Amino acid sequence: MEREITLGLIGAGRIGRVHAESLAHRIQNIKLAAVADISLETAEKCADDFQIPKATKDHYQIFENPNIDAVVICSSTDTHAQFIVEAAEAGKHIFCEKPIDHDLAKIDSALEVVEKAGVKLQIGFNRRFDPSFKKVRDLVAAGKVGTPHVIRITSRDPGPPPIDYIKVSGGIFLDMTIHDFDMARYLIDSEVEEVYAVGGVMVDPRIGKAGDIDTAVVVLNYQNGAIGVIDNSREAIYGYDQRLEVFGSGGSVAALNKTPDESVLINAEGAHASKPLYFFIERYAESYIAEMQEFVDCLREDREPSVTGVDGRVPVVMGLAAWKSYRENRPVKLSEIA
Repeated sequence: MEREITLGLIGAGRIGRVHAESLAHRIQNIKLAAVADISLETAEKCADDFQIPKATKDHYQIFENPNIDAVVICSSTDTHAQFIVEAAEAGKHIFCEKPIDHDLAKIDSALEVVEKAGVKLQIGFNRRFDPSFKKVRDLVAAGKVGTPHVIRITSRDPGPPPIDYIKVSGGIFLDMTIHDFDMARYLIDSEVEEVYAVGGVMVDPRIGKAGDIDTAVVVLNYQNGAIGVIDNSREAIYGYDQRLEVFGSGGSVAALNKTPDESVLINAEGAHASKPLYFFIERYAESYIAEMQEFVDCLREDREPSVTGVDGRVPVVMGLAAWKSYRENRPVKLSEIA
């Protein structure tokens, strides 16, 4: 029988509750022993909803509990690197939501502590675990499209986040496109070496006043000669637009939007289908379960997670390069940042 894994959850907001639900109801032979949040009321509600024995404002109570094997960090981005360090020093394995930090020095310092402590670290790039995206990647890896030539990724939100969030998020390239940067690396067996980003404020002028943009296109040059194109928007009026395609010498493979159903009405006015699923929790529900299952399996089987600390670092480098490119209106090599 598989041994029981005991975990602690730090951060009981929207994504913390997603992981709490997976751990409470979807993953076998685990125990979610405690939840911590800066709001005790939020922690207590999460504990009540998912039958977690302990709720606290003090995350150190999780690190100090000798019965807890690992922590799931879902707190605000500015705390991630600190909590990774503290968890590693306490001997806890770590799942941490992206990004590790916006500062590469803080990321490197945290990864050094993890390596020294000998604990496992998985970064929450959940889209790698989406069945459709994983199938695309597996088909490309199997040579079904030949040599990849063009990678296209479309990622558009149904509406912009609150302005207060934008002010602290690091901007579109570090809070939104970062998922697409990771996907660009995941889809083909080559690293990106250069990015060129253009963008503007086309959705809400308040976003521009907050120092961000809401519409962007990023061109990627891969080391193997392939070309990538990412397009982003903070507002797609028809729903959460998530598509990708890899085109190569032997064909192409694509993943299209998910909809609530697959029915199509055809009549005199045209063909009518349902809109895409509204936002990320609905669209990527399966992937959140799968990534958490991966983390637990890695603990049981004593193997390294497939999404490592390095995988957490590189998309931040790409995001910083994209901002530099946008501001200086030129292609920027990742080596200029890293």
